[in-house]
Amino acid sequence: MRTRVGVGALGLTLLAAALFLVLSTRGQAAGPAQPIAFNHQIHADQYKIDCQYCHADARRSEYAGIPSVSRCMGCHKITAADRPEVQKLAGFFNRNEPIPWVRIFMVPEYVYFPHKAHVRANVKCQTCHGPIEKMAVVEARTGQNLANDLLNLVGLARSSTPLTMGWCVECHTTMNAKEKTKAPLECVTCHH
Repeated sequence: MRTRVGVGALGLTLLAAALFLVLSTRGQAAGPAQPIAFNHQIHADQYKIDCQYCHADARRSEYAGIPSVSRCMGCHKITAADRPEVQKLAGFFNRNEPIPWVRIFMVPEYVYFPHKAHVRANVKCQTCHGPIEKMAVVEARTGQNLANDLLNLVGLARSSTPLTMGWCVECHTTMNAKEKTKAPLECVTCHH
């Protein structure tokens, strides 16, 4: 009888912790502080700028890449030049400095993830990154950590995809079954 009570108490504690994590972050812009408040809603949703215009390395590299300051200034020498965030951008441009963006989406360093292969297979950016065009502030809680594990345990989803091995394997398996693709399932594809 005591074992049942202990297991029940542990389950309730885990559920309470997961619920606290969900409620404490709901509605907050959870992304890290960036040097410039870049808004994907404006660029990707309102103006319909394709992801690969700014992240041009995605089609030819394992990394999507961050646009150069000169790419941004190609539009912003004229467009919205009087806005404070664009003036910060112009400052980096005038000093010939790259913008020190804080990376958001990460997989462990022992994982090989080529953007190029996914772009060539017509996988939409939103498949892995979520509805990025709807995000004023980009946030992601990726990989294995206690908060993700607790939320997964109780069946609560995050706003971004987990980018865990299980999630990727499930995506490859689903795509192979539904779309008749040949997404690889061998371990050495991602783990070298």
